[in-house]
Amino acid sequence: SGPVFTHLKTGAGHRLDTKSSGVFVLGVGRGNQLLDEVRDAHLSRTYTVRGLFGKATDDFSDTGKLIEKTTFDHITGEKLERILSVIQGSNHKALLQCANIDLKTQEAYELAVRGLIRPMENSPPLITAIRCLQFAPPEFHLEIHCLHETQQYLRKIIHEIGLELKSTAVCTQVRRVRDGAFTLDDALLRTQWTLHNIRNAILRSRLKVKMALRDSMAYQEICAGSEREREAGLVSGDGRRTA
Repeated sequence: SGPVFTHLKTGAGHRLDTKSSGVFVLGVGRGNQLLDEVRDAHLSRTYTVRGLFGKATDDFSDTGKLIEKTTFDHITGEKLERILSVIQGSNHKALLQCANIDLKTQEAYELAVRGLIRPMENSPPLITAIRCLQFAPPEFHLEIHCLHETQQYLRKIIHEIGLELKSTAVCTQVRRVRDGAFTLDDALLRTQWTLHNIRNAILRSRLKVKMALRDSMAYQEICAGSEREREAGLVSGDGRRTA
């Protein structure tokens, strides 16, 4: 696009590996500073993940080296839903431990009801919500909301679901449909990568990013307030503020 753009810095947000697709956030010019702020906000991401019962491979994907074949006729939608509930429950407990926020305060309770509690530091991968979109054995389709994940971690989840159901499973697709404030509706296809389209995409995203960072700052203030109160001993055992 001309000499003025030859030194324009471009940075990558949360990466996608070569076997995955979907939303991939980039920073251009001064947007690289916003990338750091978004990363520090620890916003959640959403994926749709497809699995296939009856096979196990060395890398948990359908293109890996086949290790084992198993039956899957005994698997029902109800059994799958039960396993998903267990996964979500165990991750919810881990999320509360990592969030470092006093759940006895009214602010924290309201955040928990809205599903907005999250750790503000790096933590192990956490699933905040998981549900089945489609069950048509041997295939199944999940929606997973998560933090600090990798796509390989999501493939391993599919593998573990197969084991829990006394079978095996491989991952056939990982697609990111939301990264923080960005969704598939915001994404540009490779054929749309023109200066005009990129400029318009940046302009459209400004308000979304601003609101996401503002909400994150408010959340951090609540976390800091809870920490100060714990240190000062200002919250009693039943959650009421002491004099």
